[in-house]
Amino acid sequence: QVQLVESGGGLVQAGGSLRLSCAASGRPFSSYAMGWFRQAPGKEREFVAAITWATSTAYANSVKGRFTIFRDNAKTMVYLQMNSLKPEDTAVYYCAAAALGRLFTAPSLYDYWGQGTQVTVSS
Repeated sequence: QVQLVESGGGLVQAGGSLRLSCAASGRPFSSYAMGWFRQAPGKEREFVAAITWATSTAYANSVKGRFTIFRDNAKTMVYLQMNSLKPEDTAVYYCAAAALGRLFTAPSLYDYWGQGTQVTVSS
């Protein structure tokens, strides 16, 4: 079992930055691929970024060049650094863990989810 707790969301102006954190408990964290997803009101949950244990990464086109995912296996943490935020980035952001350890973009391939943290970007 893996438990995930997100933090770091909030209200920020367009062009600003936020760093989301996801604290993971349970073993073996380092073998899991970790992902960030987001869901805006009335929309489906969408892929944002993912990282493997070997720190290979993948990003949605909409965030490429602005967001960075990274992890600290020793601290069992994964982060999402979000720069140059836009109003369309407003959503609840979720951390997820995939036991198969690959760079999946489909939410259904992730086994564990956090409760989400709200990010609101004002124009």
